[in-house]
Amino acid sequence: MRMAYQGEPGAFSEAAGRRVAPEAELLPCKSFEDVFAAVQAGQANHGILPIENSIGGSIHRNYDLLVAHELPIQAEIELPVVHQLLALPGTTIERLRRVYSHPQALAQCERFLRTLKGIDIIATYDTAGSAKMVADEQLEDAAAIASARAGELFGLRALASSIQDFDDNITRFLVVGAAPLHDAVADKTSIVFSLPNEPGSLFKALSVFALRGVDLTKLESRPIPGRPWEYLFYVDMAAARDEVTCSRALAHLAEFAPMLRTLGSYASWKTHEGWLPDPFEVMS
Repeated sequence: MRMAYQGEPGAFSEAAGRRVAPEAELLPCKSFEDVFAAVQAGQANHGILPIENSIGGSIHRNYDLLVAHELPIQAEIELPVVHQLLALPGTTIERLRRVYSHPQALAQCERFLRTLKGIDIIATYDTAGSAKMVADEQLEDAAAIASARAGELFGLRALASSIQDFDDNITRFLVVGAAPLHDAVADKTSIVFSLPNEPGSLFKALSVFALRGVDLTKLESRPIPGRPWEYLFYVDMAAARDEVTCSRALAHLAEFAPMLRTLGSYASWKTHEGWLPDPFEVMS
């Protein structure tokens, strides 16, 4: 099995892929769009995408891509994320003039970065890619925020470790693909829907779940392209799509929602708490 992920080797998405499918071959991709393209073209069986971080919040681009592509969610994974400040051997914090990383990683390390004076903070497409750039270009006055594994792969050393703002820094990833990833029993469903722009429409939509005791674990809204001030609503439910209460709630919602689509029904991560983490993700 081959699984596509965004970033360079050493990226946290790679670690998440190793965690959910240790036997899989991991295929690095430049962008999130390329992950979907690789799966749709048959270059990979599944793709793994970060969707939410406990500090930085939602990765909005991937919500949009879930709607743009017909690849259902097949699994979710939670990964503890520990960030390192990585630089070339011999570089000191006092010599730094630039720090590179993905915008999410920069947001997760905001308090630490505020302690660095006279340094430019530069956003890039990837954490591990930032480490690779520092190494490949031999940037003696620059550092990258990335994983310990990225430091090992690219010959960098940690100037500071565990620099994220909070110890419980966790990223939730989704696995997308046409086929199930494993045979675990589904107990979670993700949907997206639109609503008429009229008073009480969101209350009415949420009430179809409340009246049936369906637990909503996530609610996210995103703009509808080309329709200013109109929104799509993304909901995660702690129920399988074919459970009676869930299916009835969705049938009720479909009566007045102009658009309703199930993005996937899959096993929540708590189902897999016994799985062992990949050794590369234990970074301190």
